[in-house]
Formats: sequence, structure tokens, C-alpha cells
Amino acid sequence: MDWQERITVDPKVLVGKPVVHGTRLSVEFIVDLLAQGWPESELLRNYPGLEPEDIRACLAYAASE
Repeated sequence: MDWQERITVDPKVLVGKPVVHGTRLSVEFIVDLLAQGWPESELLRNYPGLEPEDIRACLAYAASE
């Protein structure tokens, strides 16, 4: 998974936190929800702009740090 295609860092968006491209959903937020036990289907239902590949990119980004 090449997370760089889906995760962006822009100092003008969320103070430079890594976010899912085209959203204000931070990698930290998505990973935290998963850690709390949210299933992928619930994330996708609650955040319609999110795609399954975005969730995998967040995990890949977190693993690379």
C-alpha cells in the first residue's frame, strides 16, 4: 500500500497533521477509532467521503512512523 497517494500533510490543514487527502480526517483520528473497536463498515457509514483504501493508507502511514 502506497499511503503517500492518499495521505497528505499541509500546514494549512489541521495544523499540518497527516490527513486523508481531500478531507479533514486525520490519520490519528481514524487509527484511534479503529483502536476503540470501530469496524471499517461503521467508519465508512459515518464518514461517506472515506474509502476502504483510505483506512488502509492510515494504517500503513501509522506503521511507517
